[in-house]
Amino acid sequence: MRNNKSPLSRVSVVLVLMLVLLALTGACAKPSYTVQVGRTEGVGSYLIDSKGMSLYYFTKDSPGKSNCVGECANEWPIFYAEDIVVPPGLELDAADFGTITREDGKKQTTYKGWPLYYFFNDKEPRDTNGDRVKDEWYLTRVPFCWCPSCRPVQ
Repeated sequence: MRNNKSPLSRVSVVLVLMLVLLALTGACAKPSYTVQVGRTEGVGSYLIDSKGMSLYYFTKDSPGKSNCVGECANEWPIFYAEDIVVPPGLELDAADFGTITREDGKKQTTYKGWPLYYFFNDKEPRDTNGDRVKDEWYLTRVPFCWCPSCRPVQ
């Protein structure tokens, strides 16, 4: 028995099926947020990345400028995300995030102007081992406050 369908119509059917599968997959996918808010009892609310890793700031930095270089940058790796996406309904505004180019030429994400970092001793999501290290490193709390005095920053 001979199949009368042309090769072009077979390709069309396959393409339509592929498009339907892609549409269904996209409809079920969760949005990918770059930055979220973590909450831990005794710590409060603070910034975390998409994998749940805590984000910190350095009191020796200044808005728009990182002063963590050399060995410091090994212990406090920079956080960088090209496009910041925040979940709706939280106390975050994507407009509060920016990017600086450090003196070493690397890009780094900022929050309200302050460069963001990870801590090398945080191994699991929501670890907060870097908070208050040397009274110079702090979790980036939400709403943001500049420690040690913890005055809210607008």
